[in-house]
Amino acid sequence: MSSPEVPAPVAHSSRAALPALVVGALGVVFGDIGTSPLYALKECFSPEHGIAPTPENVKGILSLITWSMAWVVAWKYLSVMMRADNNGEGGILALLALALRGIHHEPRMRWFVIMLGIFGAAMFYGDSMITPAISVLSAVEGLAIATPVFSRWVIPLTLGILAALFLIQRHGTGRVGAFFGPVTALWFVAIAIAGVSRIGDHPDIVHALNPAQAVGFLAANPLPGFLVLGAVFLVLTGGEALYADMGHFGKRPVRIAWFGLVMPALLLNYYGQGAFLLANPAAVKNPFYLMLPGWALLPMVALATAATVIASQAVISGAFSITRQAIHLGYIPRLKILHTSDRQIGQVYVPFINWMLFAAVVLLVLGFQSSGQLANAYGIAVSATMVIECALAMVVAHRLWKWHPAATAGVLGSMLAIDFAFFASNAAKFLSGGWFPLAIGAACFTLLVTWKRGRTLLMRRMSEEGIPLEPFLDALAVSPPQTVPGTAIFMTSTPGKVPHAMLHNLKHNKVMHERIVFLTVVTHDVPVVPVEDRVQLSRLREGFWQMEAWYGFKEHPDVGEIFASCRRQYGLAFEPMETSFFLSRETIVAGERRGMATWRDHLFAWMSRNATRATDFFNIPINRVVELGTHVDI
Repeated sequence: MSSPEVPAPVAHSSRAALPALVVGALGVVFGDIGTSPLYALKECFSPEHGIAPTPENVKGILSLITWSMAWVVAWKYLSVMMRADNNGEGGILALLALALRGIHHEPRMRWFVIMLGIFGAAMFYGDSMITPAISVLSAVEGLAIATPVFSRWVIPLTLGILAALFLIQRHGTGRVGAFFGPVTALWFVAIAIAGVSRIGDHPDIVHALNPAQAVGFLAANPLPGFLVLGAVFLVLTGGEALYADMGHFGKRPVRIAWFGLVMPALLLNYYGQGAFLLANPAAVKNPFYLMLPGWALLPMVALATAATVIASQAVISGAFSITRQAIHLGYIPRLKILHTSDRQIGQVYVPFINWMLFAAVVLLVLGFQSSGQLANAYGIAVSATMVIECALAMVVAHRLWKWHPAATAGVLGSMLAIDFAFFASNAAKFLSGGWFPLAIGAACFTLLVTWKRGRTLLMRRMSEEGIPLEPFLDALAVSPPQTVPGTAIFMTSTPGKVPHAMLHNLKHNKVMHERIVFLTVVTHDVPVVPVEDRVQLSRLREGFWQMEAWYGFKEHPDVGEIFASCRRQYGLAFEPMETSFFLSRETIVAGERRGMATWRDHLFAWMSRNATRATDFFNIPINRVVELGTHVDI
């Protein structure tokens, strides 16, 4: 069955709503990239790179920062990647769905693209763990600059702030989110002023705007210049959020916020730090805080902490969102998902993901101890994601948009080359911490592909062993069992086959309800399915109905809503107290059949046992459910 055609969303940026959308985008989209000045330039002059803060080196690195932001953020994401929207939504899973549409008749290519997309999504979890740790830690480290007395309190305060952040997740971010935009706007204004106040220390720092400074620096320092690219990349971390979050605000508000405030504020601050370094080379240990006047240090620490909490909140919410999407697309087992807002579909809380991230963040802070150490692990997760996004975009441009191969190679191929250079530089830090996000990504990738492959094998086994529905209904018409009043809903993932729960019910109870509905929930590769297309209902026989409920990957199925749509569209009503739900609960048995390695069979069986029950996931009234078990050998 083809995916529903969903109209593109109405443009978010109407003239009246535009200012509010721009402010909202500041808080949600730019929180991560906006806190990079806390540690990025400092890491460029880390002793391990062996680059002294001489005028040529400072200007060269600032030129690299300037043109990296212009190329990767302004050109790649804001100008090109935002064209690859799935009905207004961005992000790696939306991009994967688009890429798959262009290669739907090429199984080998589809397999490769799916593996690439899944690995990119898996790497996002590594990013989600490192961002809160490095952001909050780098902000709190400013206390040690104010006075050495605070040095021993940096780690405990960081852990306390992070614990509070993860504890409030279950309450939702709606109310707190209203303050995100204004606080982040204040942060950008403050860092711009701080930068401007120091540019006068060395006005010739503006020569870094000339790209020849970057070229000259790389030519004079080939190997150190290549290695320092990993630190330069820190100014771009969070840039991928511009594409991932464009569905929340629209393209125009994101572009206005970037060019109108974010990019100018970031560049002014970086150039201010550079000018201050030229005047005070010893300040290389923390130029962001050391360039501030004494009276501004503690207020800036407080503002930086607020900004980093906002940046962390954005990436945590992103982890919840991508988890929900992956569940509906069949890459992750069902997990408990709580909606924290009655009005915003995107505001969800996933308890398992929340506490998994918290445990990992605590271990990161205790294990790495400083933002400098964490920086080695940070860039590789984001740069890997950017490389994968660019590769998927090439598939979309060539196969879906029908770009000429030369245009695809010239535009997106050049972007891929730059992204890969950043990734290669970050990969050189593998032993210094870069192993962590790769290990997390590999573990998540293994879980995701095992679940996807296991579900495919499970559906194949059930289809092979299943009984065709039409002949079965014909047989029931000839020799009907005893009929009882009410409605039976048999939830099934294999339309056209008799649900195992129905077979078991007839075998053991030897009765059949007067009205029977076979319900299948289908997730399509679009973000949202219009309400008017939610339910597809067909009458099979007298008293038998086939119902499909269509959802997008950003929506959450709900049986109550399905019934309401059915009544609204078809006039078929269901009395709750006269309706029973029959579900099959499969017990997976790792057998000798070909499919997956034995250890993956056992892993899939374990994941299946620990998945959230269908009654909770689909919001089915628990007192109206009958579960019937069946063993499936994969």
